[in-house]
Amino acid sequence: MADLLKNMFNPESLRKLALAVQSVYTPFPIEEFLKSTMDETWDDLELKARVRKITMSLGGYLPANYGEALAILEKAVAVFPLAFFFPDFVEVFGQDETDWDLSIGALERNTRLFSSEFAVRPFIVKHEARMMAQMYAWSKHENEHIRRLASEGCRPRLPWGQVLKKFQIDPTPILPILEQLKTDPSAHVRNSVANNLNDISKTHPDLVIKIARDWYGKNEFTDRIVRHGCRTLLKKGNRDVLALFGCHNETVAVLDFALRETSVSIGEDITFSFAVSTKEATKVRLEYGVDYVKSNRKRSRKIFRISEVSLRENERKAYTKKHSFADLSTRKHYPGTHSIVLIVNGVERGGLDFELGA
Repeated sequence: MADLLKNMFNPESLRKLALAVQSVYTPFPIEEFLKSTMDETWDDLELKARVRKITMSLGGYLPANYGEALAILEKAVAVFPLAFFFPDFVEVFGQDETDWDLSIGALERNTRLFSSEFAVRPFIVKHEARMMAQMYAWSKHENEHIRRLASEGCRPRLPWGQVLKKFQIDPTPILPILEQLKTDPSAHVRNSVANNLNDISKTHPDLVIKIARDWYGKNEFTDRIVRHGCRTLLKKGNRDVLALFGCHNETVAVLDFALRETSVSIGEDITFSFAVSTKEATKVRLEYGVDYVKSNRKRSRKIFRISEVSLRENERKAYTKKHSFADLSTRKHYPGTHSIVLIVNGVERGGLDFELGA
């Protein structure tokens, strides 16, 4: 995805941007802007670095007065659909105290077009109390994209975003925002609340378990937030969270766990099968782990969800699953002895080795 997005910033699209800016600000030098942006470093830049390169080039050719530059750019990007750099421009050039209202207003207005979740983070770091008060106000906004910004912008571990180290140590300032949004009618917002909870769970599992107990069972929307927000704890087999969702029965039997192949090659699939049964009605969370061989020959486990199912008394249910070993942009495979491990209600219930060939 990042590769696709970064390639949208190309000579054609950047010329359209430059023309849009020039239509608002006549002195804008199109050729100089293009040359300074797509210099000898351009091809090697990833998405965020390209965004920052565009930001800095714009800053070099727009008026030195931030308010004037912001007004020009905001008019220009209204007709330019790839303006992911607009929040970045605010982040880079708009953090002076005297520009606070201009910057916050611009981020609020435009987050519905190009999310401001990354740009608000330096404001939180520099002015935590003031910015978190603003984020809480946004959590009550009528627009769902602005409400989502309130939650997404203060996630302690937002992917690709600046880490909020103080919130990793003490996430308390985030909690009023999550409380406000826990029954939000927008799935877009609720998913952000769940992701925020999941971030918090990585450093404060007991806090998230307490929140989960307080929230669960009172609202359908909130129940989904809790379940998604506890996904890391579930993958770790946290007994308290599993019990909250009813997955605590350890009398489930695992039968006929087997691999169809004992060796496969990189790019191929491996198939495994098993069955589960129980003498009493219960809920069962089924996962499997793959112990991958890494480039240093050590092994690292990745957990995958199979299903969460309710079994009736004396019911037996069989499963057949395939797992792909095709290389991805996010995962490269290496030859060696791998394992598939079956996990039932957070408990490892057997593992099988196989060879992955080149």
